[in-house]
Amino acid sequence: MADGGALLSDHQRPPQGRRRGLEIGLVNNMPDAALAATERQFAGLLQAGAGDVKVNLRLFSLPGVPRSEAARAAMAGRYQGLDALMSTPLDGLIVTGAEPRAADMRAEPYWDETARLVDWAGANTLSTYWSCLAAHAAVLRLDGIERRPLTQKCSGVFACDRTGDDPLTALLPTRFLTPHSRRNTVVASDLIDHGYELLSTSERVGPDLFVRRGKSLFLFAQGHPEYDANSLLLEYCRDAARFLRGEQPTMPGLPQGYFDPATEATLGALAAEAEHTRARALLTRLGQIARAFTPPHVWRPHAEALMRAWLRQIAQMKGASMRPIRQAPVRQAAVS
Repeated sequence: MADGGALLSDHQRPPQGRRRGLEIGLVNNMPDAALAATERQFAGLLQAGAGDVKVNLRLFSLPGVPRSEAARAAMAGRYQGLDALMSTPLDGLIVTGAEPRAADMRAEPYWDETARLVDWAGANTLSTYWSCLAAHAAVLRLDGIERRPLTQKCSGVFACDRTGDDPLTALLPTRFLTPHSRRNTVVASDLIDHGYELLSTSERVGPDLFVRRGKSLFLFAQGHPEYDANSLLLEYCRDAARFLRGEQPTMPGLPQGYFDPATEATLGALAAEAEHTRARALLTRLGQIARAFTPPHVWRPHAEALMRAWLRQIAQMKGASMRPIRQAPVRQAAVS
């Protein structure tokens, strides 16, 4: 674990009234297939960024997010609902998105819960990190900013540029890498018109990180810096398999800037063949190609730097002591 930080489980937490470190909540609304991975990813980032501060992680999920019985059983005793969250003193909060089912987010079954959560977080946390689809929901609730559908899914690893010297990006190089995976976006002009500050942008994917300053510091990420090295691979294989089984009408595009040239060529050939036949043998070949590819985790140092800076901001706002950051910003990424 980096820098001696630690995540405390429930039985390790000090009694109420003698809290130490930072109390961080994770509202994990990701679909069942990604639930455990998302929990592990954010827990790992918190651990890597904790420094000398103990981070006490609490798990929550919105009751309105559709779940299978198996997922509910796995969450039982570990995850709590919205009412429990609102009675829990938290310093910081991380909120992930749920799988979109409606064109208008206000038609989602969990929208009313999301709106309550946004309002509560603004009044009761020092800072909240809104991840991808949760970021779209939060800006809609706060300022009526509508997400806009993309002509094709944004998927890949993209170079993003810092737009200033905000403490939240102080440890990042001027250009860094982060994964994006989404079918909608919020545009820079809408954010700026409503007083949001852009922290990083990309010519190819638009706003990456941005903030809204109020009683609580809201940090928004349209990307997924928490992703594992193979997350985009798994997403591509899932969507490609759905096409090959006839469950969706189109073959997904390849994630940009992710596969090596040889793997990209092989997958491109498979996709071209799949347009003419959806033979079961293509599913087998897809699995073989995926198993042969070992993706590099090139964005991980940048993700850890962002999380460390976010936790440091919360610690400073809370008045907790945290060892000064001695290292230089993360080395400039080798990106074009």
